[in-house]
Amino acid sequence: LCIRRSTVARLSITLRRLGIIKKSTNIDFFREKRCFSRKGSKSLLLYDKAKRGFMNIILLGAPGAGKGTQATRIQENYKVKHISTGDIFRYNIKQQTEIGVVAQSYINNGQLVPDEVTCKIVENALNEIGNENFMLDGFPRNINQAKVLDTLVNVDKVIDISVDLDALMGRICGRRNCPVCGLNTHVSMLGGSDVCTQCGAKLVQRADDKEETVKSRLNVYTEQTAPLIEYYKAQGKLVSVDGMGKPDEVFEEIKKVLG
Repeated sequence: LCIRRSTVARLSITLRRLGIIKKSTNIDFFREKRCFSRKGSKSLLLYDKAKRGFMNIILLGAPGAGKGTQATRIQENYKVKHISTGDIFRYNIKQQTEIGVVAQSYINNGQLVPDEVTCKIVENALNEIGNENFMLDGFPRNINQAKVLDTLVNVDKVIDISVDLDALMGRICGRRNCPVCGLNTHVSMLGGSDVCTQCGAKLVQRADDKEETVKSRLNVYTEQTAPLIEYYKAQGKLVSVDGMGKPDEVFEEIKKVLG
């Protein structure tokens, strides 16, 4: 498989116009020697990373499983670059960019942003970090995305934060966020208050944390993302940890996996 130069050029212009990539970013994978090799089906970038033995991680888990919390701890303790598709989309939504408006329409309905947009955003993020270790949070979300990722980089560990889906409803729907200082908390810790304990602002509930949206997101996860567990298990890369414990307990289990 090889991508035509004209296709890359048109996609580059579109992504720059939408604000997904910077104007200075060069995504001409042919010039950068990141096009697909004629000698094999995987990219030269994948072979470069594989030779150098980088620890590249994927975090899997249903919405509300605690991926964000554990991703922060992994980043701090293992010095990996954290690539969160959720953060990228939320930034664009907050800025009301064209891609942000499109993404919001999908997210608010509990649907996934189309693969072609998500894959290109991740591909660009991987190119920007070069040969640094990385951790993917929120990607891949389905088998198609996983296969695209396989052509780009070598993944060493896939950590599945396993949780009871029924218990997630209360966990997700009870989340509250401060729009001023960014505090993330839960109604169970607020004693009936809706005021931020750090800055005093009124807490809000994200649109994608409302009950109907959460049900839809969990259904999408069950149908599209859960099959990734078997996909990576077949590759010998999957390790599951119990995500129903306290954050510290979950992280201790993750440390055993990563060493």
